[in-house]
Amino acid sequence: MDSGHDDLYPLALLMDELKHDDVSNRVEAMQKLDTIAIALGPQRTLNELLPFLNDVAQDDEEEVFAVLANKLGDFVPLIGGRENCEPLIQILLILASMEEPIVRDKAIDSLNNISLELAHDQLIEIFLPMIQSLSQGNWFSKKIASCGLFKSIIIKVDSSTRRDLLNVFYKLICDESPMVRRSAANNLPNLINKLTWFTENYPNNEDKVTNKDWEIISQLFQHLINDEQDSVKFLSIDVLISILDFFQQVNDQSHNSEFLISSLKLINDESWRVRYTAADRFGKIAKNFATDESDLSKLIDPFISLMNDNEGEVRKAIAKQLPEFCELLSNFPSTNQAILNKIIPIVNKLSQDPHENVRSSLASSITNLSPILGKQSTIDNLLPIFLVMLKDEFPEVRLNIISNLSVVNEIIGINLLSINLLPAITELAQDSKWRVRLAIIEYIPKLANQLGESFFNDELLTLCMSWLWDPVFAIRDAAVNTLKELTIIFGSVWADNEIVNRLLNNNNSGNENIDEDNKIDYSNFIIRITCLFAITKLIPVMNNDIIVSKLLPFINNFIDDSVPNIRFNIAKSYLVIAETLVKSKDNGAQKLINNEILPNLQKLQSDDDVDVRFFASKSIQGIKDLN
Repeated sequence: MDSGHDDLYPLALLMDELKHDDVSNRVEAMQKLDTIAIALGPQRTLNELLPFLNDVAQDDEEEVFAVLANKLGDFVPLIGGRENCEPLIQILLILASMEEPIVRDKAIDSLNNISLELAHDQLIEIFLPMIQSLSQGNWFSKKIASCGLFKSIIIKVDSSTRRDLLNVFYKLICDESPMVRRSAANNLPNLINKLTWFTENYPNNEDKVTNKDWEIISQLFQHLINDEQDSVKFLSIDVLISILDFFQQVNDQSHNSEFLISSLKLINDESWRVRYTAADRFGKIAKNFATDESDLSKLIDPFISLMNDNEGEVRKAIAKQLPEFCELLSNFPSTNQAILNKIIPIVNKLSQDPHENVRSSLASSITNLSPILGKQSTIDNLLPIFLVMLKDEFPEVRLNIISNLSVVNEIIGINLLSINLLPAITELAQDSKWRVRLAIIEYIPKLANQLGESFFNDELLTLCMSWLWDPVFAIRDAAVNTLKELTIIFGSVWADNEIVNRLLNNNNSGNENIDEDNKIDYSNFIIRITCLFAITKLIPVMNNDIIVSKLLPFINNFIDDSVPNIRFNIAKSYLVIAETLVKSKDNGAQKLINNEILPNLQKLQSDDDVDVRFFASKSIQGIKDLN
């Protein structure tokens, strides 16, 4: 093929693939768009590829449009820089005006990305008219697209133009279409956050945010909280938080009483979706009133009201806010008293809520009340609730309590917990859902650290060992990893006595727990390979003398195993032993490697099975690399 045809090939190939009947082929072709552009070079991309894509953007499937919209956001360098970006923006403008949300959102994101690369003059000349045109469009999708573009320009214009833009945005907030109002409400926090950032970083700028700007924003907010559609109104809570953050940033609390009234109105709204959002963001709202005891106290009853809400989802959301709100209350004597007198009784009620998701949510947060209440109040008021929840019929409730008990242990000590804790752990460890068992296994090392060696040996060690024989591989694998972590906590000698001797059927140490009934049956392949995995995992954290005297002989025993899977894992184990001994700078390491490990690996290198030979060769090479 001559060079002329070579130049045409990338574009011709793309055009051909984008005519394929199967949409998945067209999507795959569009994924290669940046590669095609690089092959064509900036000039041909600008003159040939973009006109072609402009046609594609008007006639294809939304899956193809979505990829195109996403790719074009990174195209500025591929067309020779920002001075050539107008045709690119025009294609994205077509895509941003589409009804399909995923296409529209990706096009808006790409336009916002491109705005970051434009010179200030370009931004004013291109984006400002584009936003104004879209916002006045005769179809809702154009107005929605405009809502997402204001943030790219709001802090780049002078104060007069900014007010004009905010007034344009006000019309969108008041639009007759709920979809447009929802998009405007969704994007308003972004605008406010931009203005907050600008005020914080450029406090003396001549185009700084003025009171007139905030008057318009206040009107936007008031219109939102009075919207007849709850799907719009609930978005006003994030707007409120952004406004509160701004006034916190500029240290202006003169509007607090006004914002508190708005907050209380939203918290007590008749729509459960609005109350849910208020509950979910309660801590963020409350922190803005945390410096005034009177304001903060006015939020206590609304908080309790949400805890008693008719909707389970609302109670679930507010339960997660308990620690954050109570920590704010603890800063003042009168509000601190309200925690015990008003909130804890409702917490007790929530711990027995008929909805299991509410109890689970409470279980994930309630333990964090301990540092706030202190030792005696935790013992008197929270411990009874913990004990009730540790007996909950729903496994996730018990699991969430157990997973977060470390903070309680730091306040009251493990002794008060252990009696009731252990039955719950035992029950969860045998739960029919393997993911529940997995979660409790992964928590065991943290619990072991709190309980101490003696208590752990007596109460939990046998349980940990039993997980090695679980029918689910993920449980066995997690149990192996847990044994290693326990060895790091309790030490190599403990692991030798309590784990290695059990796995090796060795009761020479005098360990009374190892008897004929507990001996491991190595005739089962799963048991053999699990023991091998466990021993191999322990090698890096064991003393060298135990490795040489016990672990290596154990591994050697399986070199002629009938199952290839065992033999190639033996090959891997030899490399782990060699690495551990060399790393420890053991004087006899090289002799042992040369006299015992390498000959065994060479034997495996001649194995009948291809995988065994592969891993044996890989381990031999790994050992050579150690030198």
